[in-house]
Amino acid sequence: MTNNNHNEPVDILLVDDDETFCMVLNNAIERRGYTIVTATNSAEALKLASINQPAYAIVDLRIGDESGLELVENLVSNNPDISIVMLTGYASIATAVQAIKLGAKHYLTKPADADEIIASFDNELDNQAIKPAEQPLSPKRLEWEHLQKVLMDNDGNISATARALGMHRRTLQRKLQKRPVKK
Repeated sequence: MTNNNHNEPVDILLVDDDETFCMVLNNAIERRGYTIVTATNSAEALKLASINQPAYAIVDLRIGDESGLELVENLVSNNPDISIVMLTGYASIATAVQAIKLGAKHYLTKPADADEIIASFDNELDNQAIKPAEQPLSPKRLEWEHLQKVLMDNDGNISATARALGMHRRTLQRKLQKRPVKK
């Protein structure tokens, strides 16, 4: 799903497996004067990145069955100057830390608007405006965050994570269901 002729320079690479989301965000970013190409999988994204050499990338954490974290690492190894924003609907502290370690500049949760994403490329987000939470995280959210960290420490291996936590693999899988618990 690309919308760029290969002769014109590209500012942004957008990678997300949700084609509707890509189309909406693509249109919003183009209205702000940027040239953008989109990909719905990692292989397509790496191909487009090598052809177009974008200055910026927007990468979803989960691209189908693929990890956006691996794509971030590959994009940075191919172009150390690329500025990457990781987007996710499945935010956790562990994946945020990992994304930054691998070279992402920012980690934003969906829904993030086009202005917020573009501002994050240039570090224009005012860190002073970010207020600490008034309420501490709930025990269930803390548990979910801990499970995510241990999962990352075990390279995403559910069985190894379950062993490390001393719980049954199926119990861990239930606790790691698609959406994190509310804060």
